[in-house]
Amino acid sequence: MIDLHAARFGRFAAGYESFYLRAGHPDGGLGVWIRYTVHRRAGAAPTGSLWFTLFDAGAPAPVAAKLTMPDPETGAGDWLRVAGGRIGPGAATGQIAVPDGPQVDWELRFDGAAPLAHLPRGWLYRTPVPRTKPVSLHPVARFDGTVTVAGRRIELAGWPGMVGHNWGSQHAERWIWLHGMGFAGAGADTWLDVVFARVILGKGLTPWLAGGALSLAGQRFRLGGVTRHRAVAVTETPDSLRFALPGRGVTVSGTVTAPRERFVGWVYTDPSGSEHHVVNSSIADLEVSVARRGAAPETLRATGLAAYELGMRERDHGMVIQQFSDG
Repeated sequence: MIDLHAARFGRFAAGYESFYLRAGHPDGGLGVWIRYTVHRRAGAAPTGSLWFTLFDAGAPAPVAAKLTMPDPETGAGDWLRVAGGRIGPGAATGQIAVPDGPQVDWELRFDGAAPLAHLPRGWLYRTPVPRTKPVSLHPVARFDGTVTVAGRRIELAGWPGMVGHNWGSQHAERWIWLHGMGFAGAGADTWLDVVFARVILGKGLTPWLAGGALSLAGQRFRLGGVTRHRAVAVTETPDSLRFALPGRGVTVSGTVTAPRERFVGWVYTDPSGSEHHVVNSSIADLEVSVARRGAAPETLRATGLAAYELGMRERDHGMVIQQFSDG
């Protein structure tokens, strides 16, 4: 049995690793996205970074900060320790204070649902391909604690969210992460968590592949998988997504959108030195249609509580990218 929580960067000759979380106000429109990452180029020592974003629908743009330091660590009960910040079972802390940037700090507690492995078979987490290994340690979670951003103190009391983990030797050529929670009229045990990717295989680029799950009142339905890739439909732009995705006994389709000013943009660097631009809104609007065998169709809506992330090679997307280097 593979340990989905354990840090891998100590075994890398070159690679990257990330533990991350998102949490949103139950009414939507206000949320945080925090990452603890390790980056290692071939022949170099690993570096660690703390990444922070506050999304507020009432603000002109997200507030973003990043701090990179040497010597990331693991052990002593933590999954990862970076630049004085820690994430581990049930807790996440950190502080970023850099010249000409907002000072932010957080102290959070969480608990949540059992892990979701996005890859369909456990052995795929032990093989070189796919080069990225995505896991949701808690595909839905509850957060309590505080976040302070440039003197603004925000109390989190039962905010819904999630906790994730990924690692690998190379980012996918193009990817999408979609996470939905806080659906109107549904409980906390109804959520959507899916990763889409196009990867270079041989000399070509694969069609969209997908993996994840839909939970309806606690019943999980696996989505995607290699054998279902022909039925995956994706139309993506930097600020919107339309998708259709088959699963085991279920088909989901839907849309996610957010105004461009509700996105943060970052540079992600591969260990090889190539770069992606990555845009993320963690206060997006999501509508999902669910068709199940033997059941009436359902529509799920989450307003200001969905996450949509797109990783891309193009530079002419018109989105604002933070001026932080990576790696």
